[in-house]
Amino acid sequence: MQRISERDVSGRPLSTSRLANEVARLIRDGFARFHDTFRGITRKAAQRFARRDWRGLHQDARQRLELRDQTLQQVLENVQDRLGDRLQSRITWAGIKAVYSGLIQPRDDWELAETFYNSVTRRAFRTVGVDPEIEFVHTDFAKPPTPSQENVYRCYRAASTEDLIGKMLADRPDLFLSPDAIREGAALVASRVAKDFKERGIVLNVCETQVAKALFYRGEHAYLMGRVPYQDGWLPLVLCLTNDDRGPHVEAVLLEENDVSLLFSFTRSYFHVEVFRPYDVVQFIQSLIPRKRVAEIYISLGYNKHGKTELYRNALRHLARTDDLYQIAEGNRGMVMVVFTRPTYPVVFKVIRDHFDYPKEATRQEVIDRYHLIFRHDRAGRLVDAQEYEYLVLQRARFTEQLLEELTQCAARTVMVQGKEVIVKHCFAERRVTPLNVYLQHADEQAARTAVLDYGRAIKDLALTNLFPGDLLPKNFGVTRNGRVVFYDYDEVCLVEECNFRKIPHTGYYDDEIAAEPWFGVGPNDIFPEEFIHFLGLSQPLRELFVQHHGDLLEADFWNHIKHQIAEGRLFHIPPYAESKRLQRPIRVG
Repeated sequence: MQRISERDVSGRPLSTSRLANEVARLIRDGFARFHDTFRGITRKAAQRFARRDWRGLHQDARQRLELRDQTLQQVLENVQDRLGDRLQSRITWAGIKAVYSGLIQPRDDWELAETFYNSVTRRAFRTVGVDPEIEFVHTDFAKPPTPSQENVYRCYRAASTEDLIGKMLADRPDLFLSPDAIREGAALVASRVAKDFKERGIVLNVCETQVAKALFYRGEHAYLMGRVPYQDGWLPLVLCLTNDDRGPHVEAVLLEENDVSLLFSFTRSYFHVEVFRPYDVVQFIQSLIPRKRVAEIYISLGYNKHGKTELYRNALRHLARTDDLYQIAEGNRGMVMVVFTRPTYPVVFKVIRDHFDYPKEATRQEVIDRYHLIFRHDRAGRLVDAQEYEYLVLQRARFTEQLLEELTQCAARTVMVQGKEVIVKHCFAERRVTPLNVYLQHADEQAARTAVLDYGRAIKDLALTNLFPGDLLPKNFGVTRNGRVVFYDYDEVCLVEECNFRKIPHTGYYDDEIAAEPWFGVGPNDIFPEEFIHFLGLSQPLRELFVQHHGDLLEADFWNHIKHQIAEGRLFHIPPYAESKRLQRPIRVG
């Protein structure tokens, strides 16, 4: 039965303008509910940190990730009921958009509200490409429509660096720091600042700072995001706090842009930070890490959908000012994905193939589900965040013939060429990194050794978060611009707790050892770590280095020990900074 749109008291259908007003308010109210609930979940982080309730924080993170889709579904159902047979009327939606733009203008989170609206329209229309008449392809506001009511930071001044840090810490009762923890933290941070600045040739008496009012929580850490005026810009001053058996205390201090950038890396899970005016917080953070794109900062704050919007807008601007072509990405040909990129843009697009090469056995939906698993998982600084896009419309002229042939022959279910356009029904977009196998071919000896050592650490970090990559080949790992090894190919990932790690049984028969097929039974989840080394494709010197430092990865006992700890409920946390950034506390005697 066809739905009929709402009628007025006389029985006539509501006018387009009346309907536009009502539906715009429905969507505005739905967004307000979403963001209020999102902030309510986020607000729990302070108590989670104080109580060391890390499992509760993980549950909050998952609840936040699921909240948006749940709210959107409710809003869409209400909109469908209200619009009836005018659900896909572009004239009606053009009116809704105009009214909605006015409704969100007084809000301090207007940019998030625009993205929320786009999600509603795209679900209602299943839009191919973008439609500026009914979507906020670009924001309606060239500058913030509301003035800042107050600064998102607090200013501190003192006679010495130690006094300055002491004031910053004493001003945060929500961290539950003891007087001793404040005194010790202030002294240690001041000492590290003086040492670091001297080594870097920075002549500066740090007696003034600006610190974000909001605390940033993630994993077992809380962060005070500060900056110090220097010349014509800023130097970061970020305090990293943890809460262990000693109680809350400052564990590390980050004073360089690259170190802070790693906190906001595309390989990290999202912060829990209560934000009322996201635009200003993003601007403050970008002053600490000016090379970090605005989109990535929004994503790090938990606003991944708006970050995705900003990524798309950034891509449009980049396309307009460049003429390079989409081409097949460097590295080995993927058996599950066609991966393409543009040389001057640091993103790769991954399209699922119609058929997978042997020995891949997963289905298309299983591959998508594994990418969704990574989205919900603790990425521990080792998993590249993947943004999911549907119905992208790209210019055919911007594709190399080689790529177009690959897409139309191997991914015809997902990619269509219509005239001057290429329509990508579904893909994942990831930050581009250099495939590890490619990196090792061109790196000098020291750089190669460093990468192989971090390769082993990356596998161990993933294991501690209950994740087994499935395929450990270097081609599935990459090296970031900071030299960190990360994992980006998720079509075979699984949880460590689901794996059965076994030793290869010994046999006294030579024929068994050289047989093409195993002479013993192998189950679907059986994994034999001692075989890993034969498939890594490392040169002999790098292979020996890997075995020397990470030989435990080749033993079933290593994996089963972690599996046992996970089964007992233990949570591991991977600090987002190097050991050298930790503060060295004096050894207490007695």
